[in-house]
Amino acid sequence: MRYFVRRIGFLLFTAWAALTINFILPHMMPGNPAQVMLAKFQGRLSPQALSALTEAFGLNMDKSLFMQYIDYWKRIFTGDFGISLTYYPSRVIDVLAESVPWTIGLVGCATIIAFTLGTLLGIFSAWRRNSALADALVPVALFFNSIPYFWLSLLFLYLFAYYLGWFPLAGGYNIYTMATGFALLPSIIHHGVLPLSTIVITALGGWMLTMRNNMISVRADDYVAFAHAKGLPDREIKYRYAARNAILPSITGFSMSLGFVIGGSLLTEVVFSYPGLGYILYQAVTSLDYPLMQAIFLFISLGVLIANFFTDMIYALLDPRVRDGGV
Repeated sequence: MRYFVRRIGFLLFTAWAALTINFILPHMMPGNPAQVMLAKFQGRLSPQALSALTEAFGLNMDKSLFMQYIDYWKRIFTGDFGISLTYYPSRVIDVLAESVPWTIGLVGCATIIAFTLGTLLGIFSAWRRNSALADALVPVALFFNSIPYFWLSLLFLYLFAYYLGWFPLAGGYNIYTMATGFALLPSIIHHGVLPLSTIVITALGGWMLTMRNNMISVRADDYVAFAHAKGLPDREIKYRYAARNAILPSITGFSMSLGFVIGGSLLTEVVFSYPGLGYILYQAVTSLDYPLMQAIFLFISLGVLIANFFTDMIYALLDPRVRDGGV
């Protein structure tokens, strides 16, 4: 119970710090969205219109910084993040509601697939070390892990979409189709194959190498040697004894990756013009869309913090020493 309370307290304090920084950083940037909107209209907006836009974007500079900070927390608890400059006059919450499912579907599936395959390959590579296939996996994993995922995205886009024409060049689905609901699923899958493949291929190597190193370290422990001495089946030793303990460090990285799923895979979504949060964030930064940027950073921060909290809980269940030590 004490461990749980400490984790809750740490979560709340970290969330407050992260959200406060999220408030401060946009205010340190030059300009504001209302001035950008004024520039787009080439001065045809009156000062009254500029004042109204500034209020709509939640950037009333006449208020003190402290009062703006209070308003910021009010918007967090009410879910009213203002109006998006990039997608004006849409509300920020509406823009996020349209983008979040795309990112969770793409990056979430890619992260789970990469983690699962990488972990299984890492277990195989460590357990069958010195065999030709297991040893060949290591340089292959290093090669793909060192490739920038946006470069691989560009390569796949040119080869499979532009040159061969097997997949679409951009978008999340065929905008000309009349299908809706589940009938749209084949088009969504077809558009998502290339971006998902680039994320999985570049991330899989890292998961494999991490699990392989952990497994090699665990294999040298006394309890694994004792399990062999007892004559337990090789499969049971590999998964129940070695892999169960070797996977603990990977769980932390996996939970962090799930937290960052909210932010999307920025450059991959930009390359494929995929309508997820990563692409939306790029549009917000280039347009100085402070309300949209703040809302996206808020969701990313909360996603990572909540993922870390659940990781601590899982650690306490898998390893009682963590819970008993209160660390």
